[in-house]
Amino acid sequence: MKPSPTNPSELAPLVAFGAHPDDVEFACGGVLALEARAGRPVHIVVCSRGECATRGTPEQRTAEAQEGARILGATLEFLELDGDAHLECRVAHAVKIAKVLRAVKPAIVLAPSVVPDQHPDHATLGELVRQSTRLARYGGMAELKELQPHTISQFLFYAISPSAEPIGAGRVLVDVSGVLEIWTRAMNAHASQTAHLNYVELQLTRARMLGLTAGVGHAIPLFANDAVVVNSLQPVSRGARAF
Repeated sequence: MKPSPTNPSELAPLVAFGAHPDDVEFACGGVLALEARAGRPVHIVVCSRGECATRGTPEQRTAEAQEGARILGATLEFLELDGDAHLECRVAHAVKIAKVLRAVKPAIVLAPSVVPDQHPDHATLGELVRQSTRLARYGGMAELKELQPHTISQFLFYAISPSAEPIGAGRVLVDVSGVLEIWTRAMNAHASQTAHLNYVELQLTRARMLGLTAGVGHAIPLFANDAVVVNSLQPVSRGARAF
């Protein structure tokens, strides 16, 4: 087993995928801010420009995503797939995503939960990313031959809303109390979406409720696709039974 990094500069990248320009900020922006502050390179991949949104033009939403990523301390790229509200689970898309993984070489990948919720793109993208993490490590993939195979260490789902939380999956609560101001600013960067609906307060309240159950200020839930393997019980020495 490769030893743990001894200083922040050795932390391998994290890549977070979003179907729309604001998904990552609202669902797990606090986690990204926390990792970026610790010195981990954070890369956001957005797979549409919100073309079908009721509010905000693609140009506005692109600019908002750029600002949100800047606030979080992350880099950003847009991946052209089928477009907003038209995303389909196709091998060609999984290959495109796998190319990103081979290029960036992340240790950790975050993607939307595969549990259907208010927007069909969310679960579809979650499944595409799950497939891509496998394709990225297959040495015989002809479409990926120009890039070295890459195996990630952990694949975690985020849930944009409580209805998307997987049942039975291992839940990890991330204490984001120390980056609350950064997370809030990143969400507020998406002004076209927050001007009419209080998405920011919704996510903060949800995080506060989870934090209360765990004895911290605010917490964001993540869900493991695979069992989490540790070489010490120290990372799991505390459970969320504080309330």
